[in-house]
Amino acid sequence: MSIEERHTHVPIAGSPLHVVETGDPLGRPVLFLHGWPESWRTWRGVMEAAGTDARLLAVDLPGIGDSTGPAPGGSKLRLAGMVHELVLSLGLTDLTLVGHDAGGMIAYAYLRRYGAARVVIMNTVIPGVAPWKDVLANPYIWHFGFHAVPALPETLVRGRQAAYFDYFYDVLSVDPARITPESRRAHAAAYARDTALTAGFDLYRAFPQDALDNAALAEAEPVGTPLLYLRGDGEGGDITAYAQGFREAGVLRPVTALIPGVGHFAQEEAPAQVWKLIHDFTR
Repeated sequence: MSIEERHTHVPIAGSPLHVVETGDPLGRPVLFLHGWPESWRTWRGVMEAAGTDARLLAVDLPGIGDSTGPAPGGSKLRLAGMVHELVLSLGLTDLTLVGHDAGGMIAYAYLRRYGAARVVIMNTVIPGVAPWKDVLANPYIWHFGFHAVPALPETLVRGRQAAYFDYFYDVLSVDPARITPESRRAHAAAYARDTALTAGFDLYRAFPQDALDNAALAEAEPVGTPLLYLRGDGEGGDITAYAQGFREAGVLRPVTALIPGVGHFAQEEAPAQVWKLIHDFTR
Protein backbone atom coordinates (compact mmCIF):
# COMPACT_ATOMS: atom_id res chain seq x y z
CA MET A 1 0.00 0.00 0.00
CA SER A 2 1.41 3.35 -1.02
CA ILE A 3 1.00 6.23 1.42
CA GLU A 4 1.75 9.92 1.27
CA GLU A 5 4.79 10.86 3.35
CA ARG A 6 5.08 14.41 4.67
CA HIS A 7 8.68 15.29 5.56
CA THR A 8 9.47 18.23 7.84
CA HIS A 9 12.29 19.50 10.05
CA VAL A 10 11.25 20.74 13.48
CA PRO A 11 13.76 22.98 15.31
CA ILE A 12 14.40 21.51 18.76
CA ALA A 13 17.08 22.92 21.07
CA GLY A 14 19.25 23.99 18.14
CA SER A 15 19.11 20.54 16.59
CA PRO A 16 16.38 20.23 13.93
CA LEU A 17 14.67 16.85 13.98
CA HIS A 18 13.58 15.16 10.77
CA VAL A 19 9.98 14.03 11.12
CA VAL A 20 8.05 11.91 8.63
CA GLU A 21 4.27 11.97 8.98
CA THR A 22 1.53 9.89 7.37
CA GLY A 23 -2.16 9.39 7.91
CA ASP A 24 -4.81 11.77 9.19
CA PRO A 25 -3.32 15.05 10.52
CA LEU A 26 -6.29 15.24 12.91
CA GLY A 27 -6.09 11.62 14.05
CA ARG A 28 -4.77 10.33 17.38
CA PRO A 29 -0.99 10.60 17.21
CA VAL A 30 1.43 7.69 17.33
CA LEU A 31 5.09 8.71 17.49
CA PHE A 32 7.74 6.13 16.53
CA LEU A 33 11.35 6.12 17.79
CA HIS A 34 13.88 3.90 16.05
CA GLY A 35 16.84 2.03 17.52
CA TRP A 36 20.31 1.08 16.30
CA PRO A 37 21.34 0.58 13.51
CA GLU A 38 18.16 2.07 12.10
CA SER A 39 16.54 5.30 10.99
CA TRP A 40 12.95 6.50 10.70
CA ARG A 41 12.77 4.26 7.62
CA THR A 42 12.41 1.16 9.83
CA TRP A 43 8.78 2.19 10.50
CA ARG A 44 7.67 2.61 6.89
CA GLY A 45 6.04 -0.84 6.68
CA VAL A 46 4.14 -0.26 9.92
CA MET A 47 2.96 3.14 8.68
CA GLU A 48 1.81 1.60 5.42
CA ALA A 49 -0.03 -1.15 7.29
CA ALA A 50 -1.78 1.47 9.43
CA GLY A 51 -3.32 3.26 6.48
CA THR A 52 -4.84 6.69 6.98
CA ASP A 53 -6.91 6.51 10.17
CA ALA A 54 -4.29 7.57 12.73
CA ARG A 55 -1.71 10.35 12.70
CA LEU A 56 1.63 8.56 12.45
CA LEU A 57 4.98 10.24 12.96
CA ALA A 58 8.46 8.75 12.75
CA VAL A 59 11.58 10.68 13.68
CA ASP A 60 15.28 10.34 12.97
CA LEU A 61 16.97 10.46 16.37
CA PRO A 62 19.22 13.51 16.93
CA GLY A 63 22.39 13.40 14.88
CA ILE A 64 21.22 10.42 12.79
CA GLY A 65 19.88 10.38 9.24
CA ASP A 66 18.32 13.66 8.20
CA SER A 67 18.36 14.98 11.78
CA THR A 68 21.73 16.51 10.98
CA GLY A 69 22.08 18.90 13.91
CA PRO A 70 24.30 18.20 16.91
CA ALA A 71 23.32 15.26 19.09
CA PRO A 72 23.20 15.67 22.89
CA GLY A 73 25.05 12.41 23.51
CA GLY A 74 23.42 9.07 24.18
CA SER A 75 21.68 9.80 27.49
CA LYS A 76 18.15 8.49 27.18
CA LEU A 77 16.83 11.13 29.57
CA ARG A 78 18.35 13.91 27.48
CA LEU A 79 17.00 12.36 24.28
CA ALA A 80 13.59 11.96 25.95
CA GLY A 81 13.74 15.67 26.73
CA MET A 82 14.22 16.46 23.05
CA VAL A 83 11.35 14.16 22.14
CA HIS A 84 9.22 15.97 24.71
CA GLU A 85 10.07 19.32 23.11
CA LEU A 86 9.03 17.82 19.77
CA VAL A 87 5.73 16.60 21.24
CA LEU A 88 5.01 20.06 22.67
CA SER A 89 6.04 21.81 19.45
CA LEU A 90 3.70 19.65 17.36
CA GLY A 91 0.88 19.80 19.90
CA LEU A 92 0.60 16.02 20.19
CA THR A 93 -2.03 15.07 22.77
CA ASP A 94 -3.43 11.67 23.71
CA LEU A 95 -0.06 10.37 22.51
CA THR A 96 1.01 6.78 22.00
CA LEU A 97 4.81 6.65 22.08
CA VAL A 98 6.41 3.62 20.42
CA GLY A 99 10.10 2.83 20.74
CA HIS A 100 12.18 -0.04 19.37
CA ASP A 101 15.60 -1.07 20.71
CA ALA A 102 17.34 2.12 21.95
CA GLY A 103 14.18 3.99 20.98
CA GLY A 104 12.39 1.82 23.53
CA MET A 105 14.89 2.94 26.17
CA ILE A 106 14.09 6.56 25.28
CA ALA A 107 10.36 5.80 25.43
CA TYR A 108 10.83 4.38 28.93
CA ALA A 109 12.72 7.48 30.10
CA TYR A 110 9.99 9.63 28.54
CA LEU A 111 7.29 7.67 30.36
CA ARG A 112 8.98 8.08 33.74
CA ARG A 113 9.90 11.75 33.31
CA TYR A 114 7.05 13.23 31.26
CA GLY A 115 4.24 10.69 31.00
CA ALA A 116 2.18 9.76 27.95
CA ALA A 117 -1.26 8.35 27.32
CA ARG A 118 0.24 5.00 26.27
CA VAL A 119 3.73 3.60 25.66
CA VAL A 120 4.86 0.65 23.53
CA ILE A 121 8.39 -0.70 24.04
CA MET A 122 9.75 -3.25 21.58
CA ASN A 123 12.61 -5.75 21.50
CA THR A 124 14.85 -4.22 24.12
CA VAL A 125 15.95 -4.33 27.72
CA ILE A 126 15.90 -1.17 29.82
CA PRO A 127 19.18 -0.15 31.51
CA GLY A 128 18.93 -0.74 35.24
CA VAL A 129 15.57 -2.53 34.96
CA ALA A 130 15.47 -6.33 35.25
CA PRO A 131 16.57 -8.42 33.45
CA TRP A 132 19.29 -5.85 32.64
CA LYS A 133 22.07 -7.60 34.57
CA ASP A 134 21.26 -10.95 32.97
CA VAL A 135 21.43 -9.42 29.50
CA LEU A 136 24.79 -7.77 30.22
CA ALA A 137 26.15 -11.15 31.34
CA ASN A 138 25.11 -12.85 28.09
CA PRO A 139 28.19 -13.34 25.86
CA TYR A 140 26.02 -13.14 22.75
CA ILE A 141 25.43 -9.46 23.57
CA TRP A 142 29.13 -8.71 22.93
CA HIS A 143 28.39 -5.57 20.95
CA PHE A 144 27.19 -3.66 24.03
CA GLY A 145 30.79 -3.58 25.29
CA PHE A 146 32.41 -3.03 21.91
CA HIS A 147 30.17 -0.11 21.00
CA ALA A 148 30.91 1.56 24.33
CA VAL A 149 34.67 1.74 23.72
CA PRO A 150 35.69 5.34 22.92
CA ALA A 151 36.52 5.96 19.24
CA LEU A 152 37.38 2.35 18.34
CA PRO A 153 34.02 1.32 16.83
CA GLU A 154 34.03 4.39 14.59
CA THR A 155 37.54 3.56 13.40
CA LEU A 156 36.66 -0.03 12.52
CA VAL A 157 33.13 0.52 11.11
CA ARG A 158 33.67 3.77 9.16
CA GLY A 159 33.22 3.02 5.48
CA ARG A 160 31.91 -0.47 6.29
CA GLN A 161 28.54 0.51 7.72
CA ALA A 162 26.50 -1.59 5.31
CA ALA A 163 28.49 -4.79 5.91
CA TYR A 164 28.59 -4.29 9.67
CA PHE A 165 24.89 -3.54 9.97
CA ASP A 166 24.05 -6.51 7.73
CA TYR A 167 25.60 -8.80 10.33
CA PHE A 168 23.01 -7.75 12.90
CA TYR A 169 20.07 -7.86 10.49
CA ASP A 170 21.08 -11.36 9.40
CA VAL A 171 21.84 -12.79 12.85
CA LEU A 172 19.00 -11.21 14.80
CA SER A 173 16.16 -11.80 12.30
CA VAL A 174 14.24 -15.01 11.80
CA ASP A 175 14.07 -14.30 8.05
CA PRO A 176 16.72 -11.72 7.11
CA ALA A 177 15.18 -11.30 3.64
CA ARG A 178 12.32 -9.39 5.25
CA ILE A 179 14.73 -6.54 5.89
CA THR A 180 14.87 -5.39 2.31
CA PRO A 181 17.92 -4.13 0.41
CA GLU A 182 16.19 -0.74 0.18
CA SER A 183 15.80 -0.55 3.93
CA ARG A 184 19.37 -1.70 4.57
CA ARG A 185 20.72 0.97 2.20
CA ALA A 186 18.63 3.64 3.89
CA HIS A 187 19.89 2.70 7.35
CA ALA A 188 23.53 2.59 6.23
CA ALA A 189 23.14 6.01 4.63
CA ALA A 190 21.67 7.37 7.87
CA TYR A 191 24.98 6.63 9.62
CA ALA A 192 27.29 7.64 6.76
CA ARG A 193 28.47 10.84 8.47
CA ASP A 194 31.13 10.50 11.15
CA THR A 195 28.92 12.44 13.55
CA ALA A 196 26.00 10.11 12.87
CA LEU A 197 28.15 7.04 13.48
CA THR A 198 29.22 8.51 16.82
CA ALA A 199 25.62 9.43 17.72
CA GLY A 200 24.70 5.79 17.22
CA PHE A 201 27.52 4.38 19.34
CA ASP A 202 26.91 7.02 22.00
CA LEU A 203 23.58 5.31 22.65
CA TYR A 204 25.62 2.42 24.08
CA ARG A 205 28.21 4.57 25.83
CA ALA A 206 25.42 6.11 27.91
CA PHE A 207 24.15 2.80 29.33
CA PRO A 208 25.86 3.14 32.74
CA GLN A 209 24.38 6.60 33.24
CA ASP A 210 21.01 5.41 31.90
CA ALA A 211 21.00 2.64 34.51
CA LEU A 212 21.66 5.16 37.28
CA ASP A 213 18.97 7.49 35.94
CA ASN A 214 16.42 4.68 35.76
CA ALA A 215 17.26 3.56 39.28
CA ALA A 216 16.56 7.09 40.49
CA LEU A 217 13.31 7.22 38.52
CA ALA A 218 12.22 3.97 40.16
CA GLU A 219 12.34 5.76 43.52
CA ALA A 220 9.60 8.14 42.37
CA GLU A 221 5.89 7.47 42.58
CA PRO A 222 4.70 4.42 40.59
CA VAL A 223 3.13 5.18 37.21
CA GLY A 224 -0.16 3.79 35.97
CA THR A 225 0.39 4.55 32.29
CA PRO A 226 -0.53 1.54 30.14
CA LEU A 227 2.65 -0.03 28.78
CA LEU A 228 2.78 -2.71 26.07
CA TYR A 229 6.03 -4.67 25.77
CA LEU A 230 6.50 -6.51 22.46
CA ARG A 231 9.14 -9.08 21.60
CA GLY A 232 9.72 -11.39 18.65
CA ASP A 233 9.43 -15.02 19.67
CA GLY A 234 12.62 -15.77 17.74
CA GLU A 235 14.65 -13.35 19.83
CA GLY A 236 14.78 -15.50 22.94
CA GLY A 237 14.50 -14.36 26.52
CA ASP A 238 11.69 -14.85 29.01
CA ILE A 239 9.13 -12.14 28.35
CA THR A 240 7.62 -12.59 31.80
CA ALA A 241 10.95 -11.45 33.29
CA TYR A 242 10.62 -8.17 31.41
CA ALA A 243 7.09 -7.62 32.70
CA GLN A 244 8.23 -8.36 36.24
CA GLY A 245 11.12 -5.93 35.84
CA PHE A 246 8.76 -3.15 34.84
CA ARG A 247 6.53 -3.85 37.83
CA GLU A 248 9.48 -3.89 40.22
CA ALA A 249 10.57 -0.52 38.80
CA GLY A 250 7.16 1.00 39.49
CA VAL A 251 5.31 0.59 36.19
CA LEU A 252 1.99 -0.73 37.42
CA ARG A 253 0.26 -1.82 34.22
CA PRO A 254 2.63 -3.63 31.86
CA VAL A 255 1.18 -6.08 29.36
CA THR A 256 3.21 -8.22 26.97
CA ALA A 257 2.85 -9.93 23.62
CA LEU A 258 5.11 -12.23 21.62
CA ILE A 259 5.14 -11.73 17.87
CA PRO A 260 5.37 -15.11 16.14
CA GLY A 261 7.96 -15.88 13.50
CA VAL A 262 10.15 -12.81 13.96
CA GLY A 263 13.29 -11.79 15.77
CA HIS A 264 14.73 -8.48 16.92
CA PHE A 265 13.59 -6.27 14.04
CA ALA A 266 9.90 -7.05 14.41
CA GLN A 267 8.67 -3.82 12.81
CA GLU A 268 10.42 -4.74 9.56
CA GLU A 269 9.94 -8.51 9.76
CA ALA A 270 6.18 -8.35 10.43
CA PRO A 271 4.93 -4.76 10.11
CA ALA A 272 1.23 -5.64 9.80
CA GLN A 273 1.34 -7.79 12.95
CA VAL A 274 3.13 -5.03 14.83
CA TRP A 275 0.60 -2.43 13.77
CA LYS A 276 -2.33 -4.65 14.75
CA LEU A 277 -0.91 -5.09 18.24
CA ILE A 278 -0.31 -1.35 18.59
CA HIS A 279 -3.73 -0.49 17.17
CA ASP A 280 -5.53 -2.92 19.46
CA PHE A 281 -3.59 -1.55 22.45
CA THR A 282 -4.63 2.04 21.69
CA ARG A 283 -8.35 1.35 21.29
